[in-house]
Amino acid sequence: MLVNLNISELAVVKSLDLDLDKGMSVLTGETGAGKSILLTALGLALGDRADSGYVRPDGKRAEINLEFDLSDAPQAQQWLEENELDEERQCLIRRIVNQDGRSKAYINNHPVTLQSLQALSEKLVEIHGQHAHLTLLNTDEQRRLVDSFANNQTLLDQVNTCYRQWHNANKELQNLIKASTDQSQREELLRYQIDELQQLDLSHNSYADLSEEHGKLANLEQILTIGQSQIDILYENDQLSVNQMLSHSISGLTQIARFAPELNEICTLLSEAQIQTEEAAQQLRRFLEAQEADPLRMEALESQIGIIQSLSRKHHVAPDELPEQLVKLERELDGLTHGSERIEALKVSTEELLGQYYQLAGQLSEQRRRSGEKLQKQISAMIRELGMPQGDFLVNISALDTDVPRLNGKDSVSFLVSANPGLPAKPLAKVASGGELSRISLAIQVVTSNDKTTPTMIFDEVDSGIGGSIAEIVGQKLRSLSHNRQVMCVTHLPQVASQAHHHLYVEKNSQADTTSSTVRLLDNEARVEEIARMLGGVNITAKTRAHAKEMLFQSVPSE
Repeated sequence: MLVNLNISELAVVKSLDLDLDKGMSVLTGETGAGKSILLTALGLALGDRADSGYVRPDGKRAEINLEFDLSDAPQAQQWLEENELDEERQCLIRRIVNQDGRSKAYINNHPVTLQSLQALSEKLVEIHGQHAHLTLLNTDEQRRLVDSFANNQTLLDQVNTCYRQWHNANKELQNLIKASTDQSQREELLRYQIDELQQLDLSHNSYADLSEEHGKLANLEQILTIGQSQIDILYENDQLSVNQMLSHSISGLTQIARFAPELNEICTLLSEAQIQTEEAAQQLRRFLEAQEADPLRMEALESQIGIIQSLSRKHHVAPDELPEQLVKLERELDGLTHGSERIEALKVSTEELLGQYYQLAGQLSEQRRRSGEKLQKQISAMIRELGMPQGDFLVNISALDTDVPRLNGKDSVSFLVSANPGLPAKPLAKVASGGELSRISLAIQVVTSNDKTTPTMIFDEVDSGIGGSIAEIVGQKLRSLSHNRQVMCVTHLPQVASQAHHHLYVEKNSQADTTSSTVRLLDNEARVEEIARMLGGVNITAKTRAHAKEMLFQSVPSE
């Protein structure tokens, strides 16, 4: 349960440190005192989106700290252990909101993502907002409430996983069937294009190699002329060849090396250069002797290169990318060739998934029907206690008018109500008045909360539109929920406030240009004054105080 709430620099709250206890706690105060900011703080700490508007104008950042005792929250403890965030059955949550709207979240002093914070929060706190009766009119919310009451989440996840697998397989199947209508024409074109590229034999005759050979044949005369002239310069010219000049240098240096031995190394280098010059000239001569003009080969190369360039334009790729294009076309043809096999495999798969879906969806429908019957009995009994003595609440579960699988199963779930005897039950939106809808909503929230394991439940003015003796019953129901969990309730009703184990008073203080809200735990005497204020308004009389004392005295049953 939540044992401490600490807030700083959040909207109208300058600083607040609030210890909380088990049982039922109520928060009361004048309208505009700041009760809502406490719930805002809780929401932020539990993962709501943040923005810069939450930071006090004179503050650098807003910070909310929550401390939980996990002795009554085994699922939260398990989640912390699985995520390596556990700290000896303690859970500290911290949320910081900066002036620029950016925020940071921490669990047991470890930085976490907002998604992780939200995942943990679901196992710690459940908040019922003051507009819950409006969301109740949504059929998806009605289905969710039935599934929650029936503990259907595991089965529901299995149904939805099966649905998604079927949906993906069926989508692929339909696309393949549609594509198969013009498959033969595409296959014929692909085979022609593949044969055309295969004839080029590009794996052995690449465009780069062919271009290189063509360039050599096209410039053969220049190669022979310049090559022969270089042979003359290197070796064959008796007077001016490189070889002859090296010989003269070696001879001259050898003579003086007798007097300067350090020149011997230079002579050695020149001798090696002469040998390499002679070898280079010989290799060049052999190369030139091997060259031969080949007009037929030249013609063949020009034809092959022309075909490659034409096909590269046809396929909109560079000439050297044609081998990759061939592989791509072969893969597409292989896919089309085996498309019929894939279609048959998908038909089998979709039929199997369809069978699994309907089996799981059938189990889900049966659990919904059983739980729906139980739920409608409990809610009917509850709304009769809440001032609708002839009221009947029905959970209508019917099959969707389609054979196509749907997310969340094949059921349509709707809540119906008959407020008066003899009248047929109709959907909530068409029958219930505002006050009746508030009571029905509260009844649903109380009934569906009985079997939940969430250790802390927060009700934000869910008793709006209710008064008199019914309000007292509402308070009793909320108090009964707190027997095995912590319940916090924001209320304007003295009948509800008097039922609480703990009473927190929210008040606003204004000084100069600043306004701040504070919260304090009321003792018995102060509590009488607050209940009297809620009963009598501005002028509190002795009779009002006596009435407040009586309400507090009568609200404490033997527990």
